[in-house]
Amino acid sequence: MKVLIVDDEVNIRDSLSQFFAVYDIDSECAENGLAAQRMLCEAMYDAMVVDLKMPGMDGLTLIRWMKDQGIDIPVIMVSAHGEITDAVSALKEGAADYIVKPFNPEELVEKITKMVEAYKVTKMVDNDLAFENSSFIGIDPKMKEIKKTIARCAKTKSNVLITGESGTGKGVVAKEIHRQSFGDSGPFQSINIGGVPATLIESELFGHEKGAYTGAIARKLGLFEVANGGTLFLDELGDLPLDLQVKLLTVINDREVQRLGDTVKRPIDVRIIAATNKDLEDMVRKGTFREDLYFRLNVLRIKIPPLRERKEDIPLLAASILKRLKVEMDNDLVVGFSPNAIEKLKSGFYYGNVRELENIIERALLFADDSLIREDDITLDDNVGLPHQMTEPKISRTLEVKSLKEVEREKIIESLHRWSGNKTKASKELGISRRTLLNKISEYDIDEFKKIK
Repeated sequence: MKVLIVDDEVNIRDSLSQFFAVYDIDSECAENGLAAQRMLCEAMYDAMVVDLKMPGMDGLTLIRWMKDQGIDIPVIMVSAHGEITDAVSALKEGAADYIVKPFNPEELVEKITKMVEAYKVTKMVDNDLAFENSSFIGIDPKMKEIKKTIARCAKTKSNVLITGESGTGKGVVAKEIHRQSFGDSGPFQSINIGGVPATLIESELFGHEKGAYTGAIARKLGLFEVANGGTLFLDELGDLPLDLQVKLLTVINDREVQRLGDTVKRPIDVRIIAATNKDLEDMVRKGTFREDLYFRLNVLRIKIPPLRERKEDIPLLAASILKRLKVEMDNDLVVGFSPNAIEKLKSGFYYGNVRELENIIERALLFADDSLIREDDITLDDNVGLPHQMTEPKISRTLEVKSLKEVEREKIIESLHRWSGNKTKASKELGISRRTLLNKISEYDIDEFKKIK
């Protein structure tokens, strides 16, 4: 990392430069804004620390100049106690954060590190076309394995079953399998079985002839015929009625479809991808889902982990979602997240998964009033998520008798016991900041750990 220090006081420049070196941070110094302009034109820096008040050209003017020149690096503004209003103005002009004199150098290093990490995440998304589908982004090992499985699925026309909680991106994975399998040469059709009245599902899937039933005023091709030569995505498969499970199984086995009211069977060549947030194995045991249909669809299996189990992916996901929402909402002002905003996003539990994260960022984008989404712009929805939305049986049984706050309290206590009260290690395991953990210990009256450092 290379940082530009801009300050008119030589003692501050030298002491910061020496302190940065201890943390293996390279630095160069400029005595004022004019000198910094020249250096910014000649070299590349990962971040800049700039004093607000300087003779010749102050820090605020320098930031405005950088903005006009298209020089896009994260900036920390240094201000005195009486200059807070000006520091806030600097945030509106594009500074990522500010720190007030006198300050702790270790705090400054922490701010710079988080700031550069947040900036790099945004740039990774900007420069990688593979991040076009928000839910599909991930550096987590589970997501990397899913990408490998998708590539394997694309080499065959075998049926695929995708499982995972609501909002994890099962539809995105289905489309990616189709894209890698067929490209633009085959049709992709989908149906949300849970969103179609039971009386209409049969007609939607298999089609009907004119007069097949009351209201059938014309012939209608079913999705199996429309998807011929491509993919049919059956979302919320667990909601399919038992009587239609039998007919679906027949179509899969015979590779033929018969419209309602017709006597002719037509051959089809369709690859089925099914998805559900329900426990199909449990449904088979209870007799609410046919075992033979389950095995016909569960040839290739992809299980998408919930977002709370891959929190290291949240910065990338957030940056990608923001990039898309900026276009949809016609917002050119906001360019990224502050480091504290990223930390707050990572502290959420996300029982609504990626879909919940998208809603949170959309709301934050509406509230943001400068170039960055900041901590105060973000409202986490930790109290949403119903038991029936959870696919893991252990989680479901827990939520049936306990509130989410009780579950969260237990998780915190378990982690603290696991790490013998070490709050730093526990906070990392929980995916929240140490300060957030301390606040939750106080909020939940976890007395046994209040006095442990």
